Amino acid sequence: MTSVERVVVVVPARDEERLLPACLNSIRVARHALAQRRPELGVEVVVVLDRCTDQSAQVVAGYGDVTSLVSTAGCVGAARAAGVAAALPAGGDDRRTWLASTDADTEVPADWLLAQVGLADEGLDLVLGTVVPYDLETRVLRAWSQRHHLGEGHPHVHGANLGVRASSYLAAGGFAAVPLHEDVLLAEAVKASGSAWVATDAVRVRTASRWRGRVSGGFATYLRELASEVSDVAAPGATQSLSG
Repeated sequence: MTSVERVVVVVPARDEERLLPACLNSIRVARHALAQRRPELGVEVVVVLDRCTDQSAQVVAGYGDVTSLVSTAGCVGAARAAGVAAALPAGGDDRRTWLASTDADTEVPADWLLAQVGLADEGLDLVLGTVVPYDLETRVLRAWSQRHHLGEGHPHVHGANLGVRASSYLAAGGFAAVPLHEDVLLAEAVKASGSAWVATDAVRVRTASRWRGRVSGGFATYLRELASEVSDVAAPGATQSLSG
């Protein structure tokens, strides 16, 4: 069993000036909670500004304990990978570095990092957490809840709530430079390697229930389709033909 000595939080952002402050504030709280219990741990937060055209960079600049990285990839998988690569020094002890992944439109709980590090110190190499959308209309949220098992051993993979040991991440090839499901691909590769993993609802995060996503087939597409099913009318921002 190898104890964690360093934590890196990677947050990809594309024009998220409105939601990014809540995300970074929640990470700051989680970081403080970890420091209270594990003051010896080094923690770095990296926000990858992926083709941002708004004031996201200025938002990050207001946080002295957050590092920013500019990406021109226009691809969430490449953005996540760039954030990890920038934070992992060559020759470092990757068994003792823990990578925590979330999204700029997501708020993490206060014990988010504590829980991930605790599981890592127990010998786990991959932690798959749960996500709940907020600000959904009641009927849509009810339908969403009926279709999502949020207990221990859940079947979901979310880049907005994922943790992985750096050595396992590298051995699995890291986040693929794809616009969708880079989190699923990484999780599958880590599992296939025989690394120890867990799917847990212990540290659930809250993510924005937006209707328009960056790519077709993602979380926003799913929410639009779900809203259409329960309401029998197109949800705000939906098109007549929905894909994904």
